[in-house]
Amino acid sequence: MLGLLAVPLLAVMLAIGVPVAFSFALVTGFLALIYDANLNTLMMQGYRSLDSVVLLALPLFIFTGYLMERGGIARRIIEFVGRIATGRAGMGNVIVLSSAIFGAIAGTASAAVASMGTIMSQPMAERGYPRGYTAALLGVSSLLGILIPPSITMILFAVVTRQSVAACFAASIGPAIVLIIGLIIFNRITVARNPEILPPPRDDTRSFARVALSAAPALTLPFIILGGIYGGYVTPTEAAAVAAVVSIVLGLFVYRELKLRNLAEALVRTAETTGSIILILMFSFLISRIMASERVPQDLSEAVQGFAVSPIAAILLVNVVLIIAGALMDDVSCTVVVAPLFLPLMESSGVSPVQFASIVACSVVIGANSPPMAPILYMSCRVCRASVLEAVRPALLILTFVALPVMLLATFFPELSLALPRWAGLL
Repeated sequence: MLGLLAVPLLAVMLAIGVPVAFSFALVTGFLALIYDANLNTLMMQGYRSLDSVVLLALPLFIFTGYLMERGGIARRIIEFVGRIATGRAGMGNVIVLSSAIFGAIAGTASAAVASMGTIMSQPMAERGYPRGYTAALLGVSSLLGILIPPSITMILFAVVTRQSVAACFAASIGPAIVLIIGLIIFNRITVARNPEILPPPRDDTRSFARVALSAAPALTLPFIILGGIYGGYVTPTEAAAVAAVVSIVLGLFVYRELKLRNLAEALVRTAETTGSIILILMFSFLISRIMASERVPQDLSEAVQGFAVSPIAAILLVNVVLIIAGALMDDVSCTVVVAPLFLPLMESSGVSPVQFASIVACSVVIGANSPPMAPILYMSCRVCRASVLEAVRPALLILTFVALPVMLLATFFPELSLALPRWAGLL
């Protein structure tokens, strides 16, 4: 059980600001030292573990997210949704629905925060929305990209647990729909209790037909990606390539907002992000291999079962650990290190790996917006120019009354996660 010290060690290094990839490398060295593992053999195994076609989807979806931000695609989606979401709660609902569409194209939260925060934060402030509430709503809503396929987190989970990527994609759609409904209801209640919030301003200079026509090319992307994957026409990796190519065409030739300079910048940022994730993934494979050879997952399962008097108690305890881990580590770290440790225990408690994928995704939504780390919430505060102290309270309310119930539903109502994969013939 000494190997379990790797988890708090990783959390401490992340908390003091050590770069994520270096933190994983140091943890790998720590485990190799205490278990006297052969580093040369481990590095060769880690390199071979990255030889996967599925992983090619990561840089392509990340690249698509940056292209949407710079090519005018995100702005037109927001304009279109803004014409549909009316009433005093309309601007808050725009953030939720746009995040859902954004997630169905790029599968990433950071690009959604950067795009929508830049466009929406100032107009919402002018209509009476507190900046802290806007940042909190944007932070939680942007994590819909974790639940709605194509999700980078689900790709990573599928790779490290050797599950079907398409099945993990489908499993998280049910919780995503429930989360969207919950966020919209929460926003409407919040707006109803705040009389200072005004309805969104009307733009009579452009008709709805013109706005819809302008957004139509951008709105075809989710249908191309999801329809191609579940229609059996393309693999997730091929869908990612198609999404990137279509985004370039839209940005350069349809909307004409994507310049060669922006394209080069998007490529550089994609390379930086992908390089970091690949290093994390490789070291996570090494950590998992060392722990598996020393029977750490089995010992952990036995320890948790010793505390839990029933399978339900064991499942609840795993949920708590996932939330705490998500609050201390980033989503990639939680997905590729912590989640696989508990997979054997969840399977022995009657939870299928595909259902566990949706539970992990829900825990990431909570953890990424929970102090002390809260990387997405802090990023949202920077983009929305809001104080972190102002955003923490509304964020915790949203997590408590919306995100946490969704996670519990995904945990104790398996059909919410498994009905769609079964219907699609993926299970």
